[in-house]
Amino acid sequence: MEPAVSDEPSSPLADATTGVPAELLHGYLDAVAAAAATGRRPRRADLDACRRQGERAADLNITLRALTGAYLHAAEAILPRLPGLANASTPSAARAAAVAVWSAARRLLDAAAEGYERSQLHAARRDHAARRELIDDLLYGHAHPGRLAERAHRFGVQLAGRHQVTVTRADTPFTDPVVEHVESGLAARFGSRNILTTTHDGLLICITPGALRGTTGEVAHHLLSALGTGSRWQIGVGRPHAGPGGVQQSYEEARDTLQLADRLGLTTPVLRAADLLVFPVLLRDRAAITDLVHTVLAPLTEARGGATPILDTLTAFFACHGNTTATARQLHISARTVAYRLDRVRHLTGYDPDDPTQRFTLQAAVLGARLLKWPTEP
Repeated sequence: MEPAVSDEPSSPLADATTGVPAELLHGYLDAVAAAAATGRRPRRADLDACRRQGERAADLNITLRALTGAYLHAAEAILPRLPGLANASTPSAARAAAVAVWSAARRLLDAAAEGYERSQLHAARRDHAARRELIDDLLYGHAHPGRLAERAHRFGVQLAGRHQVTVTRADTPFTDPVVEHVESGLAARFGSRNILTTTHDGLLICITPGALRGTTGEVAHHLLSALGTGSRWQIGVGRPHAGPGGVQQSYEEARDTLQLADRLGLTTPVLRAADLLVFPVLLRDRAAITDLVHTVLAPLTEARGGATPILDTLTAFFACHGNTTATARQLHISARTVAYRLDRVRHLTGYDPDDPTQRFTLQAAVLGARLLKWPTEP
């Protein structure tokens, strides 16, 4: 029969394991007592029992520090009463028993810590899967709004408020270390329960409360830190919207902003949907914008070199607020060339880029041409 140690409330063990249920040490104490009596190492069954106790401690939200302290304090409390020590026939036998006790205690404690960490790892994986499923349902509207709100509350997200979504793409994959770097940086600044971060289809997606200021700049800062200056990336920022459907709407705006950047050749690192609202308006009536482009700009195809160089000049001219010197510098051409091309616009189209009324029509047509990829795609 294995040696046993009392766990009655009046024993030293009760004082040593305050805050940790005494039953979490039963197998451990029996194995320590057996080591003191026989000098043998803990059996596999003893180690497995401690692993299970460690898992149970994690499930009970007992800290690993508290569990470790309880194991060590319990061994210290029962040490003078252990068989092989209390009745050792010689000092040499007592030393051998003490060595066996602490060797067994170390192995058993290591097994308990392994079980504890395994339980936490499983919980973290379940939590990660739940977060990812929640984010997917928020972005694509797959679940009932009421159930979404309940699940979101677990992660500190109040869906009744306004939320903003940022979507980031890069020329290098978003590996787990990069995502963790960005997520931990955002958590350090804004709190871990205010931010939802995931990856989908090669994009990095962040959902943040609409009232938080500086989230986009923080994402950009940590991306630069994680990816370095040699990587190219671009962030699309949706407008803040309220409710579960607002998350989906903001996500679609952010994603569409990146698609617009492709069509327009925009290379700005951060693009906000609020700054590009004119483009969806233009695209809502594709027939009208197509008619505008062909009516206003079709004569430019008769220019030497085609319409593309003149369209590039008009785009830069409007971006530079009508400054021909700045336009020339941006295009790396002479100011005389810019003036010549603007004159060709007046001659071929009948629209003057310097006339406020005609400039608006001309600029709308140029924007439409970029959206339609005209004249490459007639």
